[in-house]
Amino acid sequence: MTSSAADRIIVALDGMAPEQALAFAASVPELRWVKVGLELFVAGGPAVVRQLRDQGKRVFLDLKFHDIPATMAGACRSAARLGAELITVHACAGSEALRVAQAAAAESAAAAGLAQPTLLAVTVLTSWDPQRFAAELVIDETVADYVPRLAQLAAAAGIGGCVCSPLEVAALRAAHREPFALVTPGIRPAGAALGDQQRVMTPAQAVTAGASHLVIGRPITAAADPAGAFAACCAELAA
Repeated sequence: MTSSAADRIIVALDGMAPEQALAFAASVPELRWVKVGLELFVAGGPAVVRQLRDQGKRVFLDLKFHDIPATMAGACRSAARLGAELITVHACAGSEALRVAQAAAAESAAAAGLAQPTLLAVTVLTSWDPQRFAAELVIDETVADYVPRLAQLAAAAGIGGCVCSPLEVAALRAAHREPFALVTPGIRPAGAALGDQQRVMTPAQAVTAGASHLVIGRPITAAADPAGAFAACCAELAA
């Protein structure tokens, strides 16, 4: 297993109770990154982030903050103080909210002696289909046009990256070179079941397209041998 491959893979601890998440993370010693989403954070609170960090894991805190600028700044300040290194915010909160959120996160991490976190802008949730997106939100632009518009808004506000679907990676990478991060869910190793994901890529395909980090959940967490499944993903990526 190469260090660079392991550093690219974020394992989503979705659907786990706090004690399950901590036990799982401890059972995969080579695991570097974990994703804590809304369900786990509501159940375990800040303590679960601290406990995962105490295991030596790096935390992607995926709470998708979307509020007025002052509240966004306060939330990102608290998240950075916890030691979360990737933090999601909604791009549609607007440029002012994004700017103050980024500044607050950086200031808070520096005050705590922690590495500056990277804020990731969420553009359009993958649950939206184009027809419902247009009808319910009354947005004239297509999803394909709206996503890069919001990504550009976020980049101009100083946000360090985006969460994007596998199908959006190549276009966003062409517009935003590294170190702008592109964190991509919807990843399925070669031969894995799709589950409820339809628009997927393999790890190698996503990295080739320009993804910086890959979010993988059930192909690893639901495997009979999670450590072996994680190692196989790393090997596929390294190859």
